[in-house]
Amino acid sequence: MLSSDLPSTLFLSALQSFDPAIGPVLDNLGPAVPPFLVALALGGVLSVAAIPASHLTGMLKVPRAERDIHRRPVPLLGGAVLYCAFAISALALAPATLERNVLIGLGAIVTALFLVDDRFQLPASVKLVFQTLPALAAVIAFGWTFQITYLTLPVVGLVHTGWLAAPLSVLWLLGMENTVNLLDGLDGLAAGVVAIVALTLMIAAASIGQHQVVLLAAALAGACGGFLLLNFHPARIFMGDSGAHFLGFSLGLLSIMGVAKVAVVFALAVPMLALGVPIADTAWSIVRRQRQGVSFAHADARHLHHRLLESGLTQRETCLVFYGAAGILGAVGLTVFGHRKILLVAIVLMVVVLSTALAERLQQVRRSLGPALLRAVLRSRAAR
Repeated sequence: MLSSDLPSTLFLSALQSFDPAIGPVLDNLGPAVPPFLVALALGGVLSVAAIPASHLTGMLKVPRAERDIHRRPVPLLGGAVLYCAFAISALALAPATLERNVLIGLGAIVTALFLVDDRFQLPASVKLVFQTLPALAAVIAFGWTFQITYLTLPVVGLVHTGWLAAPLSVLWLLGMENTVNLLDGLDGLAAGVVAIVALTLMIAAASIGQHQVVLLAAALAGACGGFLLLNFHPARIFMGDSGAHFLGFSLGLLSIMGVAKVAVVFALAVPMLALGVPIADTAWSIVRRQRQGVSFAHADARHLHHRLLESGLTQRETCLVFYGAAGILGAVGLTVFGHRKILLVAIVLMVVVLSTALAERLQQVRRSLGPALLRAVLRSRAAR
């Protein structure tokens, strides 16, 4: 009689044959399943509850003609959903360490501050203060725990940041927040990309035994996944600035807690590469707005995802392109930890995603051209 564990044993053996470095990672990923599933379920349930709550409280995203894609008011309590799903899962299933408590505590402050912004549309200067204060609190109040104290760079080797550790860490957190915020321009775009980045960070942390980061990253990815069920196009709820800044702040802290404390090549390579496309888009937005003589905080509809929409892609197809790019670039970052074959898997998945998008596009073309071709044939026959 075959053991019930035989299929899983064979699967794990096949994985280890494919990627010998995956063995210890799988052992470290086991505890991540409960926080991921709990946050996933909470993200979905709380999203459903937040929709009527948004209408009752007036927390609605009213479309602005100059930049918004949606055409009707949409509930805007997604930031509270994301935070609560993550925090409850982390409080219940992650050890009570300084790192966990700081992330949950400062995450609550970030979410609350930007919920005020979601409701009253505060000026850019106030938003900058809202971003900076929690970042300073994390970096200065808790010392090296949330500071990029050194980097390991190719050729140069180990570089101690010294007195630059604090300002560099604050800039990193602000950069992550603004990158995710600018990415939040299409239904499901930011939540999906952040989920992929969090999972990538989780694998990286599992590779080096950063168990706390594994659990927290799993909870963050689960919260995004549950929220995405109602945030993917057509979205029934938005994350707003509160959700975008909470996600960016959390990714920034997790990457400092886990990856940047280990002497590896490109200490921050994983989050930077996984967010490579939105980071590049953010950098270009800064350059573009400076050339135009407008403030960086000035909103426009010229981001990469807007350009892809203008090229003819649908919102779903554009999101799939970003998801695939995040997956491939995240896999490139994981090669630092010896998982080189994961890159091959990511490329194959990207091909599948693009093939799916192309097939959907061809079906749309066929549906649109079908009636026109039929009318043309009928007219030609009638002319005879």
